[in-house]
Amino acid sequence: MLIKKIGIDLGTTNVLVHVPKRGVIINEPSVVATSRIDKKILAVGREAKEMLGRTPDTIIARRPLKDGVIADYRTTEAMLRYFINKALGGVHLFRPEVMVAVPAGITSTEKRAVIDATIAAGARAAYIIKEPIVAAIGANIPIGSASGHMIIDIGGGTSEMAVISLGGIVTSTSVRIGGNKFDAAVANHVRKKYGLAIGERTSEEIKIEIGSALYMEDVLQMEIRGRDMVSGLPKTITVTSNDVTDAIQNELEGIIAAVKDVLHKTPPELSADVIDKGIILSGGSSLLRNIDQLISRATGVAAYVADEPLLCVVKGTGIALENLESYKRSILATK
Repeated sequence: MLIKKIGIDLGTTNVLVHVPKRGVIINEPSVVATSRIDKKILAVGREAKEMLGRTPDTIIARRPLKDGVIADYRTTEAMLRYFINKALGGVHLFRPEVMVAVPAGITSTEKRAVIDATIAAGARAAYIIKEPIVAAIGANIPIGSASGHMIIDIGGGTSEMAVISLGGIVTSTSVRIGGNKFDAAVANHVRKKYGLAIGERTSEEIKIEIGSALYMEDVLQMEIRGRDMVSGLPKTITVTSNDVTDAIQNELEGIIAAVKDVLHKTPPELSADVIDKGIILSGGSSLLRNIDQLISRATGVAAYVADEPLLCVVKGTGIALENLESYKRSILATK
């Protein structure tokens, strides 16, 4: 089968690739391992993530995207090439058309960097579309209707909030708070409270296993291992879901403030629609326990997590790519 179109959710934490008629075929961490000596790419995706925090001096494993935008152009291009080639498989005669979802708040220079990297990675044409639009499409929200819909996409690097009507964003904001900031906050809290140093993989596991946006009656517990800050020796401790809730308060407040800001700027007619329909949550970090309840309590508007929130953006990218004409107004830039 000749693949001519590929949709990519170029996330800070994960890269997902959607091919029309085949669905989501790749979901791997956006991590690249390179050699310090000759700058050669050694591993990409899942294999590279295994190396995080475990590399010798000669190898560096890192995320080339920071807060939803390209922090390291060359490494991002290599990562895109790897995923595009993996999606195409084996020998390919045609260069594909690629649509990439980007945060709504990125600058024109950052957009240009994404387009250039996608073309350099082997695309025949590159399209860019804002994440809230494709997240809404992927969550089966009828964005073309003359009615307001609010979506919050909480990813690894950014959280995007937007009210969408008639296929376009009426009001939106983007804050550089997401799953990675949650992880860093958890690691910081464990260091301060328990005197234990843990890596980013451990803090991510804690967040996924026992994390909650609200304090829970049935407190969850988890045993973790790390390095004692005083003795320098390995140590095992037990952390609770309340530790995670304590740790991420500031980040959650930042997200709530951004949601309220968008609601304040929303025209009254659309506000009424949002109250009727509720707020839809998408993105991997919307899987954090009770985050929908936290947003409902803070805004007074019902909030629901979309089906398969992690896949909303990439599925929406695939749908938009198949129906380019219909979504022409939503596409930001092309090359």
